[in-house]
Amino acid sequence: MTNTLGTLPDQRAMADRHAIEDVLHSHCRGLDRQDTALLLACYWPDAEVDYGAYRGPAHSFAELVLPALAQTYELTRHCISNILIELRGERALAESYVTAGHLLLGAKAEMLFGGRYLDTLEQREGRWKLVHRQVVMDWSRQHAVTDERESNAFTAMAKGGHGEGDPLPAFLQLTSKE
Repeated sequence: MTNTLGTLPDQRAMADRHAIEDVLHSHCRGLDRQDTALLLACYWPDAEVDYGAYRGPAHSFAELVLPALAQTYELTRHCISNILIELRGERALAESYVTAGHLLLGAKAEMLFGGRYLDTLEQREGRWKLVHRQVVMDWSRQHAVTDERESNAFTAMAKGGHGEGDPLPAFLQLTSKE
């Protein structure tokens, strides 16, 4: 990636970078909240992905991955950081570090994944979306956990879940009426 330090981005470049980061963060949210529509909205219809075991159309991947995650994990949390974006007109390259925690069904173990997303995005009709994603694995580990969600310290706290079981949909409904 080209080093752009020392140059000030113009307003258009700043807006493009923000829109790209929004797509990348929305993808994480789509995975973690099991939101197929949101995940699909991150990809152009002709987009491709390379997740190792699955290489092919992104829209097919989006339809397959959420049920697969739900069958294996109670919850997932995909967090991205160190996002570097290289703008190339209507195309952009992005590298993002990803740390993903996966709580296995039964909450007795957690799989932690560290890697990177190498993304190509295109701006079409004024919108940025992914046209290709390659996942690079840097490390992974699994370890036993003690589920403390119902312990005295956390029993009254709202709990995350998939779909309507998560507090997010109600929160978004409440805030959209304000």
